[in-house]
Amino acid sequence: MTTPLEDPSLERHFKGHRDTVTSVDFNPNMKQLASGSMDHCLMVWNFKPQMRAYRFVGHKDAVMSVRFSPSGHLVASASRDKTVRLWIPSVKGESTVFKAHTATVRSVDFSSDGQTLLTSSDDKTIKLWTVHRQKFLFSLNQHMNWVRSAKFSPDGRLIVSGSDDKTVKLWDRNSKECVHTFYEQGGFVNHVEFHPSGTCIASAGTDSTVKVWDIRMNKLLQHYTAHASAVNSLSFHSSGNYLLSGSDDGQLKVFDLLEGRLFYTLHGHQGPVTAVAFSRGGDYFASGGSDEQVLVWKTNFDQMDFTELLQTHKQRASNGNAPTVADIAPKIPRPGSAASSVSKSSGKGLRADIKNMDDEAPEVTEVGPAMFSPAEQLSGDDVEMRSADSRSRGSRGDEFQSRPTTQPLEEKSAMTPQLAGTLEHIVGQLDILTQTVSLLEQRLTMTEDKLRECLDNQQKLAAQSRQKD
Repeated sequence: MTTPLEDPSLERHFKGHRDTVTSVDFNPNMKQLASGSMDHCLMVWNFKPQMRAYRFVGHKDAVMSVRFSPSGHLVASASRDKTVRLWIPSVKGESTVFKAHTATVRSVDFSSDGQTLLTSSDDKTIKLWTVHRQKFLFSLNQHMNWVRSAKFSPDGRLIVSGSDDKTVKLWDRNSKECVHTFYEQGGFVNHVEFHPSGTCIASAGTDSTVKVWDIRMNKLLQHYTAHASAVNSLSFHSSGNYLLSGSDDGQLKVFDLLEGRLFYTLHGHQGPVTAVAFSRGGDYFASGGSDEQVLVWKTNFDQMDFTELLQTHKQRASNGNAPTVADIAPKIPRPGSAASSVSKSSGKGLRADIKNMDDEAPEVTEVGPAMFSPAEQLSGDDVEMRSADSRSRGSRGDEFQSRPTTQPLEEKSAMTPQLAGTLEHIVGQLDILTQTVSLLEQRLTMTEDKLRECLDNQQKLAAQSRQKD
């Protein structure tokens, strides 16, 4: 006999960011939570009581996306400074950085085996990289506008992407081809996500909608209009039965995919909800907002049913039969039932009040920027930020003087000055090549835009001439 469902409850309330939180993700070991922010910082929060939080300083502009590797040993961050950084989420703050795109990097994702990194950008491209050496593999180039989100399928064979060109595209990783484009978006696509079964995708748009698609039949399965403003972020529960969303309307919503209805409406942020994520096991979910807060909620869903369903999925996978779309397809609504009108459903649990608790602002350990040589200097932003921190902490400001600089992931071995000079020269030449390629990419994009404009004008002139004839 299963226990009755309980409403989600607010468990933790983390303070430490100085601007809008853009992304949240749980460490698979459930000991840490990472968050990125417009304040240029990545923060790693520890769940153990009295444990310090880590603030990783290194990006020169807003951090747009953060993601733990499947092993939990690395955190990737994507930034408006056009770079991606890979961090070891410890007080040492070891990290490496690489120039990923020619414009803002909007999202970053790891493949399920942890070997490949996926990035999307305002330069209209999606790129794949090896994780350990950050070696560029290839680009996917058919979007016509900013690509705000791109994710691997659970098996890593497919990629889904959402763009400001109002399309969701599905890509075959092996052939590097776009296998289908969904055009039914009424606005820009802020976020895309794969269902755990790999048979469906969800999209969140500026038109206030959440949509679920079957990627085998290329068919819209479910369309939710429960939010009153742009939907910024989505996350599937690991059972595949629930979908979490966060919106500019200040609300989090949980949708019951089996019934095809709104399940919960949750309040906790003062302003837009900009990031949401379920934990890997589904017991918790996190949210971040423009109020600079990171909230952690306990799911409290029916755990017995959830465990049984996961076991069924595992059995099917071991037999070679992956879960099918029937696992999440909406049941046929009964006349007059709540499921018959998703957009009118008010949700089961409308929580206007959140649990009373002391504000949690854990002690924060500042971790310096990634440095590939001890002589590398901080930028003006870093100096200003650190000076502000020192003033805010008073006598503790001297901590920066004694803290060791951040080391790269692959520490330098002892080398002769001649070899070091040669390596620095090679790095300098590579930087010049990178800048040259970036300029060529920018010029190619401008040429494409002009060519597209000429073709559009040619079509208009041809249509006008036909009308005159």
